[in-house]
Amino acid sequence: MSSNLATERAALIVNTRSRTGERTFFRALDRLQELGVSLGVTYAIRDPARLPETVREVLDDGSGYRFLILGGGDGSVSSVVDFLANHDVLLGLLPLGTANDFARTLEIPQDIEGACKAIAGGKVVDVDLGLAGDNYYVNVASVGLGVEATRALSPWLKKSTGPLAYPAAAIRAFLRHEPFAARLVFPDGDHEPVEYDRLLQVAVGNGRFYGGGMVVAPESGIDDSTLDIYAIDLGRHRNLLGVARYLKSGDFIKMEGVHHFRTSRVRLETDPALAVNIDGEVVARTPQDFSVVRNALHVLVPQESNAARHDE
Repeated sequence: MSSNLATERAALIVNTRSRTGERTFFRALDRLQELGVSLGVTYAIRDPARLPETVREVLDDGSGYRFLILGGGDGSVSSVVDFLANHDVLLGLLPLGTANDFARTLEIPQDIEGACKAIAGGKVVDVDLGLAGDNYYVNVASVGLGVEATRALSPWLKKSTGPLAYPAAAIRAFLRHEPFAARLVFPDGDHEPVEYDRLLQVAVGNGRFYGGGMVVAPESGIDDSTLDIYAIDLGRHRNLLGVARYLKSGDFIKMEGVHHFRTSRVRLETDPALAVNIDGEVVARTPQDFSVVRNALHVLVPQESNAARHDE
């Protein structure tokens, strides 16, 4: 795909219910036009449930839109990525959510001015997507603590505390967590099957960041054709505090009680069956198959971003 696709007429769709969406929609609209981005249809979506159908309608309405600018958080991106994956569609991103981990992974500025400049003068890169069953995701899928934290993450908490909402929700979730057993099977044979009896969490990461800036693993990336899987034992409380201290850097995977694997495919079975959190939304259950889809999404990033590249 040629980078001159960025000069095409764009459709702008903004989730105005995201944390900063309402007050930035018109500002972004004006700034993109000032920077020379040719805008066609524009939508300010107040009901996030309408985002997927709006994106589908824009891409299928016969007007030839192949350039989509999306304003929202990680949940907004994840909710529409199924319509963008493996298609000749270019995504420009205005990070308007609480965590903005996908934007952070790609080194897209968190401020509207910087994000608009990246859209107007950036470069096109290809990024991998995770696949959980039939559901694409950009950041991470998890069972255990991550699901419970998502359920504790109220809209009020996100709006009132911003990124601090994630550790606050995780603490609430930990206090009522029930350990679970899990089995990991690697279809490609790159690892032997493993079983664990008492786990706090299993996560399958595609991108580099999740949960408001925590690193999936030190070597993780969104352009490396691999998933990073880790399973955390429910150990002593002081061990868990140590894990929490190293979450920001990803160095927690080196600690006792944290099991780390890199692979392109894995099957996760749990006892009992558990809900799967995919980019902040609970949309699947175990047992579940996970895989990585290489170069599945085309995204505009700043010229100086080194997070991914465009493969000709």
